[in-house]
Amino acid sequence: MEHRKRFQSFEKYVPSLQKNIRISGPIPPEQLRNMTMDATLDAFRRPLEQHEALIEIASLPEGRIIAASIDQHIIGYVTFHYPDEYERWSQGKMIDLVELGAIEVADDYRGLGLGKNMVQLSFAEQQLDNMIVYTTEYYWHWDLEGSGLNVWDYRKMMEKLMQTVDMIWYATDDEEICAHPANCLMVKIGSEVPLPSIERFDRVRFRSRFMY
Repeated sequence: MEHRKRFQSFEKYVPSLQKNIRISGPIPPEQLRNMTMDATLDAFRRPLEQHEALIEIASLPEGRIIAASIDQHIIGYVTFHYPDEYERWSQGKMIDLVELGAIEVADDYRGLGLGKNMVQLSFAEQQLDNMIVYTTEYYWHWDLEGSGLNVWDYRKMMEKLMQTVDMIWYATDDEEICAHPANCLMVKIGSEVPLPSIERFDRVRFRSRFMY
């Protein structure tokens, strides 16, 4: 399976900041090492630890990091990688199934459309047309306090973001997703994905035959 990594980049001028924000990727690990991490990018790990995690992901054959930056300072990122080995989604041992694992934007730069821009760049130039891309949305990962949104409005916001690249809601009997009605699985099946892979993914989504 060819993992297409075609570097793309564009700049977004933000008048209120009087700055150009660069959206680029997939960024190679050697470039990430020379970049700094915004101190408020701490939703998943401490910023320095998350920076190391981004470098590690970028070093994987299938891994890709899309980032928003100002003068080599990372203010937002999106990650793609294979599912962790302990997760249900790895059980199909699929080389054409990747997870959109994390989206994070620094506090001072939210509301500028950076998440949307980064996600859209991720799918540019048909890079992921030969892959099934999924993301699992869990309400306990959402910044409800910082956003001021309730759980349902946050869910709508995330759905709207994913729909900009034609990711849609998919049913599953996964225990964590079923643990709360706001949690969801969203998926985009690339136009070049073969039918056997789609069928294998369906078997991963459902363990209980009566739900399949």
